[in-house]
Amino acid sequence: MNKEIDDLTIDWERSKRQTFPEVVYCQGKTDQQCIEAFKALYKAYPTFMGTRGRSSIYEALKKDMPELVYDETSHILYVQKEKKIVNGDRLITVITAGTSDVPVAEEAAITAELMGNQVDRIYDVGVAGIHRLLDKLNRIRKANVIIVLAGMEGALASVVGGLVNVPVIAVPTSVGYGASFHGLAALLGMLNSCSAGVSVMNIDNGFGAGRLAHTINSRR
Repeated sequence: MNKEIDDLTIDWERSKRQTFPEVVYCQGKTDQQCIEAFKALYKAYPTFMGTRGRSSIYEALKKDMPELVYDETSHILYVQKEKKIVNGDRLITVITAGTSDVPVAEEAAITAELMGNQVDRIYDVGVAGIHRLLDKLNRIRKANVIIVLAGMEGALASVVGGLVNVPVIAVPTSVGYGASFHGLAALLGMLNSCSAGVSVMNIDNGFGAGRLAHTINSRR
């Protein structure tokens, strides 16, 4: 049953429906709203998280919530009292075209890890130096699900999709110069991929990619 906390309504049934508690999207919320949500989740769950977090939220909570971690790269706030691998050796691999894509990649990777998956990270292997990707091909093909993050023209997702036989989740990032339109060019490129088995998330939606990868990994 949902329980309201001032102007917040925590979905307490989500962990039963989707195997993981409701995730707090901190952007657009006040620090106090985020703090109240985290306090409620802390009482109920050993592992939970918030995305697009801020250091000010962490500073306000760290004394009363010693297990709380703030990852400055992904801007994820999380508590993980006990690490569990629920999907065995089924590997999720996260690949970026460039180092500038890493913040969104880490949002995806940490999300997948907190949900109980093993994650391999392969960063900065974009098509401008495609030999870097090909050098990692044997490692990439060990994955059960792959997340590919790229800005600019977003070509890496199509390349990876054509080299593997597992689901590829493409995430366009807002990295690029003017005509990239803050990720729109990469989004359109990925949506028009001719590689089979490529799905596409919204721009910079690392969390959505990590969550979807977990769902796929739990069923394969």
